[in-house]
Amino acid sequence: MAKKSKTVSKITRSTSRKAPKPAGGGLDLALLTRLCETPGVPGREERVRAVIEKEIKGLFDSTEVDALGSLICRRQPRDASGKRKSVKNPKTVMMLCHMDEIGFYVTHVCDKGYVYIDAAGGFDTRNLFSRRVTVCTDSGDLPGVMNPGGRPVHIASPEDRKKVPEVKEFMVDLGMTSEEAKKRVKVGDYIVMNEPAMKMGDKFVSKALDNRVACWLGIDSVRELAKLKLAHNCELVVAFTTQEEVGLRGARTASFAVRPDIGIGIDVTLACDTPGVPENERVTVQGKGFGLHVKDSSFIADHTLVRDFEQLAIKNKIPYQRCILAAGGQDGAAAQQAAAGAKAIGITVGTRYIHTVTETIDLTDLRAARDILARYVASV
Repeated sequence: MAKKSKTVSKITRSTSRKAPKPAGGGLDLALLTRLCETPGVPGREERVRAVIEKEIKGLFDSTEVDALGSLICRRQPRDASGKRKSVKNPKTVMMLCHMDEIGFYVTHVCDKGYVYIDAAGGFDTRNLFSRRVTVCTDSGDLPGVMNPGGRPVHIASPEDRKKVPEVKEFMVDLGMTSEEAKKRVKVGDYIVMNEPAMKMGDKFVSKALDNRVACWLGIDSVRELAKLKLAHNCELVVAFTTQEEVGLRGARTASFAVRPDIGIGIDVTLACDTPGVPENERVTVQGKGFGLHVKDSSFIADHTLVRDFEQLAIKNKIPYQRCILAAGGQDGAAAQQAAAGAKAIGITVGTRYIHTVTETIDLTDLRAARDILARYVASV
């Protein structure tokens, strides 16, 4: 989910460790873990795309990678057995699932070997203190720790302790000499948080659930069509898009190329059902089902689609909740505004602690989002 800006040696613990076995009541959490732990900031989504390309073999009739790096996958109408069938003038339904996570680019390596950064996506810097990170370079991934410059707690003044640094004040310590750091790291290399995914009760916790949740849904909802032997008369296009966190860029070009009749922006949204947030600002409540995304600051959903999804959820006993996000945007807006326009809606999964390393979803909501997407495609 894009935050509305005020201005607008593989050694890593997270990417090299063995993914846990699925333990989500039939949900493929091993796939979700791989997606979340694979580095991919805006403009450098190629490693995430490679994971997806491996997973989607046999699901689509054609795939292509466009100039911005989005993976556009097309599936023609199918009968209940999964065989292609002929449909005259089928509607084109497009799911948009962005691959990028918020992260950083290297701007400078100083004479002491510290790496300085520029944000790619929206950060609350209060969440950046004392973080393990992975610096992704052409020669391999490097572990590092990120902190702001300045005095540590034992010698900090009361005024020092109150200050919230800007992103540009943070630096990454690689534990290297200046010569080695400058040899290994260059301006334009990218950096992601290094934090493993985990199942926690009925929740799933990870960095980058925004928006690897959507990547998972784009894959597993199509698998669900085959599993349930659901026919569909539409041409289904699933676009795994790039650079959403910096302005829906990949979704704009992909949507212009596809020109869908119906666009479905798949993303996370806020679940502020935690202490300290008024009830009217919660957006969604975890465990109440998928988010039927009516409005945010980038688009207003087509009211007939809202009605259709709602009726389908009720008919199939899929839990859902209507939601409006006061600020922020998502790829559904790009589909709605591409070329001559399209009907568009958002299908979301309420997520606690968005844009942190502790993003948390409820597995009930994930399953509901998967189920409604499969059922909707089968209904068109």
